[in-house]
Amino acid sequence: MRNAHRKITRKKAIIAAAGVALAAAAAFAIPQASAHNSRPAVPSVDQMRGMVGTAWATDPETGQTLITADSTVNSDQWASLLTARSDKVQVQRAPGQFRLFAEGGDAIFAGQGRCSLGFNVTMSNGAPGILTAGHCTAAGNQWSLTQGGRPVATVQESVFPGNGDFALLSYNNANTNAPSAVDTGNGTVQIQRAANPRVNQNVLRMGSTTGLNDGRVTGLNATVNYPEGRVTGLIQTTVCAEGGDSGGPLFTQDGTALGLTSGGAGDCTQGGVTFFQPVTEALQAFGAQIGQ
Repeated sequence: MRNAHRKITRKKAIIAAAGVALAAAAAFAIPQASAHNSRPAVPSVDQMRGMVGTAWATDPETGQTLITADSTVNSDQWASLLTARSDKVQVQRAPGQFRLFAEGGDAIFAGQGRCSLGFNVTMSNGAPGILTAGHCTAAGNQWSLTQGGRPVATVQESVFPGNGDFALLSYNNANTNAPSAVDTGNGTVQIQRAANPRVNQNVLRMGSTTGLNDGRVTGLNATVNYPEGRVTGLIQTTVCAEGGDSGGPLFTQDGTALGLTSGGAGDCTQGGVTFFQPVTEALQAFGAQIGQ
């Protein structure tokens, strides 16, 4: 989480989304190494789960699995991962280290922490709320629109690590006007609906650090071994992000909400790999609605 460092005067409110168990990590079949083969042994799923700095995602339409390793994966571990390559398994390196992008859309603040507002939603009781990344809520329970400002939202529920990375905040003023829209800096995208993404889909991401960026979806149901713990059920993309973008929205130009920024590796200079919490699961967990 990056320390808060800039004043934001945008109108929208603060964070949100909490949790229930999401889809488990994708299991993939890997051929066993021969007893007469001197190459490194093919890693098992259990070994992968314990290897910090790795992630794996699937394409349900093709059955392809994509394994990604960050810069903390050593040469022996990398050699072991390479043995998993096949027609159905790809292995790639990511620049830098997997980390959480705490801080993002419009900026929101708690203590010395900064995250990004994901999507405004209507909670199950009809009051306005916000979805954001679950790991953001470690910074505090009360969130404001400016560093040290008056709190405008309160954490209701939060999930991280484990079966997701999402949280729900409620606006302290139940009469807050909180439309489902994304401030893109040069305009606004009205959010009409939420949906699950598909591999190779073109997507947009907004964050309070790096602004508006685009890319494509490369995998679904991703499992990421962050230093803070393993998280399952995520969307993997090529969209860049940096510290402070956490919780920000992943969406399409036509106004479809897809996800909430979790973390990744790299930056918006060299590019990288990023992971997002599916927004449909967060909405279902809370009984919340979007596009109202």
